[in-house]
Amino acid sequence: MGGGLEDEEVVQVSLEREFKEAFEVCPICGGELAEKRVEKLLRGGPNMATITVEAMVCLRCGERFYPEETVKRFENLRARLARDETDGLELVGGAYEAR
Repeated sequence: MGGGLEDEEVVQVSLEREFKEAFEVCPICGGELAEKRVEKLLRGGPNMATITVEAMVCLRCGERFYPEETVKRFENLRARLARDETDGLELVGGAYEAR
């Protein structure tokens, strides 16, 4: 059984390797890519949720690149939100629409 930090390091190495094999630089602008923890806002129907994940982020244009597994998590969470299945999600405030 690995420790939390060890497991996190393995994930980081895997993420960097996965993207370095796909692109050396940002395919949008040619900028340098760096691994970062980012917050993503997801919408499904009238509901919204945030999720913090690892992504490769272009240091020049800010474009984010997510591993396939993370994109699948986004899709599943959006579908749950659209079906109003919010069990296991923490309510942290309200949303307002400006007109």
